[in-house]
Amino acid sequence: MGTPDFAVESLRQLIENQYNVVGVVTMPDKQSGRGHKLQFSAVKTFALEHNLPLLQPERLKDERFLAELKSWNADLQIVVAFRMLPEIVWAMPPHGTFNLHASLLPQYRGAAPINWAIINGETQTGCTTFFLTHEIDTGKIILQEKIPILQTDNAGTIHDKLMKIGAKMVCQTVDLIEKNEANAVEQNVFLQKNEELKTAPKIFRETCRLNTDLSVNEAFNFVRGLSPYPAVWAEICIKENCEPIILKIFETEKIIENHNFANGTFVSDHKTFAKIAFYDGFLLLKSIQAPDKKRMSAEEWLRGLR
Repeated sequence: MGTPDFAVESLRQLIENQYNVVGVVTMPDKQSGRGHKLQFSAVKTFALEHNLPLLQPERLKDERFLAELKSWNADLQIVVAFRMLPEIVWAMPPHGTFNLHASLLPQYRGAAPINWAIINGETQTGCTTFFLTHEIDTGKIILQEKIPILQTDNAGTIHDKLMKIGAKMVCQTVDLIEKNEANAVEQNVFLQKNEELKTAPKIFRETCRLNTDLSVNEAFNFVRGLSPYPAVWAEICIKENCEPIILKIFETEKIIENHNFANGTFVSDHKTFAKIAFYDGFLLLKSIQAPDKKRMSAEEWLRGLR
């Protein structure tokens, strides 16, 4: 059960390693673009290419869907980047249902674990497989693997790393369950004494607005935590008394230094550099996107300004 590219890699690994995938469940097709054409999920596209039985329920408690799901007689269900399942679904197979989550649970439960780990300046993250239970992302942990978050990483690079690591973990988890060796443990075992629990709520457009009251380092992490998608945005006035334009910001560089500019001041020679002032320095814009333009370097954008 899954929807985006992140889930496809796990399905690919299961197929390539000759596990018996009896069916795939994904989101219904959705309309997209100006022509409102129906768009398939990445998982559906892969399933069709490999002639896998496919279900796309609108409602997960629909009796027809439940009957079709039950008819597959699955021993085990695997969830990767899908919807929250009702108990009647996750408790159906004799071996239950496990989920692959892109964080080191119990930290960063929620819809956007990759983004929030980077935004909060974490130096490591990872993947976790765990059995589903009533409350979201709280079930017993089967496997966990860590990776470092480098200063050069953003949400896109960490997504791709965890996608590949997670796919291998899915196969390993299936093997453990098949051998009855999945010694799952409660999540609180993975929590240090007095450690604060951090969540990963869904990200909306307003979440992505740049807050100029942050430190330079916090703003730097905020940008890379939302890059390349959905991307940080800011209203920029390129000179006094002009209409602000909305810039998407994909890549920046930190400049820590004292200055006399107010927070949020746009500083530029209008030729070679553009930066935004914060209380302890500047965020130098490297890669941006202006309205109705493609993504480009800040220098290219400046050269095109009148």
